[in-house]
Amino acid sequence: MKKIYLSLALLIAGIGMADAQRVCGTMEHHEMMLNQDPSYGQKMEQIEDHTQNFVYNEAGRLVVTIPVVIHVLYNTTAQNISDARLLAQIDQLNQDFRKLNSDASLIPAAFAGVAADMEINFCLAQQTPTGAATNGIIRKSTTTASFSTNDNVKFSSSGGDNAWDATKYLNIWVCNQSGGILGYAQFPGGAASTDGVVLHFTTVGSRTVTGTGTPYNLGRTATHEVGHWLNLRHIWGDSNCGSDLVNDTPTHTGANYGCPSFPKTNTCTGGGTEMTMNYMDYTDDACMYMFSAGQKTRAQALFGTGGSRAGLLTSIGCQAPNVGTTCNVPASLSATGITSSAATLNWGAATGATSYSLQYKLSSATTFTTVTTTATSFALSGLVASSAYTFQVASICANGTSAYSTASTFTTSAVATTCTDTWEANNSISAAKVIGLATNIQGTIGTSTDKDYFRFTNTTAARNVKVTLTNLAADYDLKLYRGTTTQVGVSQLGGTSSESIIYNNTQAVATYYAYVYGYNAAFNASSCYTLRAEIGSTSFVRNSGETEADESLVIEGGLSIYPNPTNGSLNIRLQPEGDLPQTISVYNQMGQLVEAYEVNFTKNQPAVEIRMNDLSDGIYFVQVYDGANIQTRKVLLRK
Repeated sequence: MKKIYLSLALLIAGIGMADAQRVCGTMEHHEMMLNQDPSYGQKMEQIEDHTQNFVYNEAGRLVVTIPVVIHVLYNTTAQNISDARLLAQIDQLNQDFRKLNSDASLIPAAFAGVAADMEINFCLAQQTPTGAATNGIIRKSTTTASFSTNDNVKFSSSGGDNAWDATKYLNIWVCNQSGGILGYAQFPGGAASTDGVVLHFTTVGSRTVTGTGTPYNLGRTATHEVGHWLNLRHIWGDSNCGSDLVNDTPTHTGANYGCPSFPKTNTCTGGGTEMTMNYMDYTDDACMYMFSAGQKTRAQALFGTGGSRAGLLTSIGCQAPNVGTTCNVPASLSATGITSSAATLNWGAATGATSYSLQYKLSSATTFTTVTTTATSFALSGLVASSAYTFQVASICANGTSAYSTASTFTTSAVATTCTDTWEANNSISAAKVIGLATNIQGTIGTSTDKDYFRFTNTTAARNVKVTLTNLAADYDLKLYRGTTTQVGVSQLGGTSSESIIYNNTQAVATYYAYVYGYNAAFNASSCYTLRAEIGSTSFVRNSGETEADESLVIEGGLSIYPNPTNGSLNIRLQPEGDLPQTISVYNQMGQLVEAYEVNFTKNQPAVEIRMNDLSDGIYFVQVYDGANIQTRKVLLRK
């Protein structure tokens, strides 16, 4: 049975499909820059001329150390990844670029002679461009749910964070990226304000401290994208049997995915064995583990005399500033404005501090969430009711960072437990209870199998629909149906985040069903949630964090399969109610099983792509088993 890995990009508003294979957005970004900046292409030609001259003359090489600043842009707690993973990513870059990675032992004998130590090191910056002390990590909350390859993540004005001086630092932005993109880089020659690398937050980590986006969770996305930043091309040259401008990397038919068996022969003129384990291919993280000597020369050309990244050689970003001022530990910690889901943390100003590092966690948890602020207070939201929290604060000064303060604790209040109606039993859509419009109702998910259905009707004068679910006591999710079979919206945010669905410009007057359930059987019998259904004559405006259903994408039974007809690539989307194993089976018209896949649709990874290119044209039946039910769709394959 084939193994399919889901894309790492969250789908915005339930629309669009992520790619199931590695997707690098560098060439997409490159094309955008060529279109926007006429001088960009000219600069790249000049850099290429310099590179070829460097290669021809075998100019001297240097051991280079590059200061790195990491900008973490997070919209959810999960996106605010730990310092441990960021440090592990830097360590993985150093291993990979110095050929110190343990899996270098897997390099086949055929390529062992050209496998290279790139002689390039990376360090987290210890001082800012203005000379202040730093740990090289910037954390910034953003209202932007996800970013694309349009560089918005690189500007504070568009929800991102401005770059540091690109002649002295490698800027790495870590965020949630849309469209299935795992990362992208800017080739040398582009604007300094956008120079650097962007990584999907799930890819950040190392072989020992892994990210969350299997099979792209071992830190090799960063290695690949930094390779682009150092002027390396995809090994297949981004065309059939293309050139990556490096002499010792063999020609590839195209990109490789997964973990190809060695040797893999290309289909190009003259044949040859492909270097599928090269970092500039598209294989899984666990199956890429080498650069070549030719790639090393190409990257090193950037640091030679006249090289476009030679300014990094004089950067002092890796050196701690020599300032003698004492950095004092903050005192007088307190928590105010405590509710069931929020609190404001406060501390006294510390002499010499330019900013503060705040760490907080559930007292029962083992790891802290860390944020940086210049203020002496910080508002928390999305907390768990009736729970103890621990927090501590350190000062960040011109000469470094103080020790953390003695930890302080606070406890969130309980959610109101008196519900106006428990709405039992309505565990099926046929038993849905009628609710009033524009009225807050309260209910409970009282057991692991409890499901709450509610119904209401829109009108000719008020066709637009909005449903919100707030005051969550556990990981509850929300779906919206038009009639009893057509799902038109879903909101599946993590944890106790409020859920919301907007369904504007509906086709007709109908009975709508709101469905509340616990993800992975979550429940809380003692706490109430609040549900509110509204209709309106004008379109509802989406607030940050709300999802909006699109009537152009009708998802029947929570399953969407498209395009149909297909030319071979088939996108499958499913909104599961728990992390259950699932399978996809493809049958021909004779009822014979022709393909089967193991998959794992989850709340954060609801999309997968299968490829039917090896099948003959005709009608097929795609059967999806979601761990509890089987759904089948007829698909026409026409290549």
